[in-house]
Amino acid sequence: MGLRLPGASSWQVEDSVAELEALATTAGAEVLGKLIQARGRIVAASYIGSGKVEQLLSLATEKKANLVIFDDDLSPAQVRNLESKLKLPVIDRSALILDIFALRARTKEAKAQVSLAQMKYLLPRLAGRWTHLERQEGAIGTRGPGETQLETDRRQVQKRISDLEKTLERIDREREEQRKRRRKVFTVALIGYTNAGKSTLLNLLSKSEVLCEDRLFATLDATTRKIVLDKKTEVLLTDTVGFIKKLPLHLVASFRSTLREILEADLLLHLVDSSHREVENHLRVADETLLSLDAENRPQILVFNKVDLLPDATHITKLRHQHPGSLFISCTEGIGIKSLLQTLREIAENQEQETTIFLGREQERFYPLIDRHTKILDTVSNDGGLLLRVKGRPEWINKLRKMVSS
Repeated sequence: MGLRLPGASSWQVEDSVAELEALATTAGAEVLGKLIQARGRIVAASYIGSGKVEQLLSLATEKKANLVIFDDDLSPAQVRNLESKLKLPVIDRSALILDIFALRARTKEAKAQVSLAQMKYLLPRLAGRWTHLERQEGAIGTRGPGETQLETDRRQVQKRISDLEKTLERIDREREEQRKRRRKVFTVALIGYTNAGKSTLLNLLSKSEVLCEDRLFATLDATTRKIVLDKKTEVLLTDTVGFIKKLPLHLVASFRSTLREILEADLLLHLVDSSHREVENHLRVADETLLSLDAENRPQILVFNKVDLLPDATHITKLRHQHPGSLFISCTEGIGIKSLLQTLREIAENQEQETTIFLGREQERFYPLIDRHTKILDTVSNDGGLLLRVKGRPEWINKLRKMVSS
């Protein structure tokens, strides 16, 4: 169920409802019908008008539906009023997204993050909701903590939130140690709207087998793979959870530790589905999400994927004019991949630092280590040892300097 308010075009609302349908399908629902109402304002009590509520009831009865999903967030009172009139469970987009995340969570961290987000979502909706959720155990919108954490006391729920936050803080400290080790290598984070092809690109560049599906939020856990650009240039490429419009703020907050991969990356590779008619809206959503993470100023390359699905070259020309410096690829057809790799290589090399290191005779044992982690540009040998001109990551240059000076 969608609502078109003044200022929104009909096709934008239709696309949003179509995306809601895709989300529902991803969650395992069978979509039986869709409705959109155009109104001048939101109805405080029921979100949509009374006539549209009656129409929705008639459609649900005719189709024998057992769940109604709204495309926007509903207040607890609106949910209760709608359920009273429709005699059916009602959930909103946020609850649906949270359900998908609960369905997709695989690691301990992801499960904790989803549980935390769901608890924060459910906390203001406790009154009169737990018995309803118990009846709907396992249904869409109630997975994760909705199945197993039906606390009947607000204090217990708040304690659960506190426990989850402590768990995530501990996991984040562990991840921080991993990130410290990675800083010796150029790191790239794949970002973008959900289903833009990030996992497909990660698999293509790293020759790995990360889960890829033509569904929203196929990737939930951050996955990192090493890519060898040449003999001495490696990058770590991390696939991150996709962005989506109307993403619940508490979900972004709960996933902050995973999304910190974006903040720690040397470069953001922003992948966009060029064939989608809401390209600019997807870019706006990504920009807003980066802003909420304080990552809007991170170095970024805009990469338009799925160019093989564009009807003609004029679309690429238009996008190139609107977004100068962007790249155009097709992961499935291999178009533009060499150019993308060359761009990554140039950026990674520009991040490197050149210096000279002198190895005395007793320090020549460090030569293999230097050769492994830097590019040796020149070598001069004399009776006192070796004078090397090298180029590499600042972290490694500093480490090698300390080793040979100690």
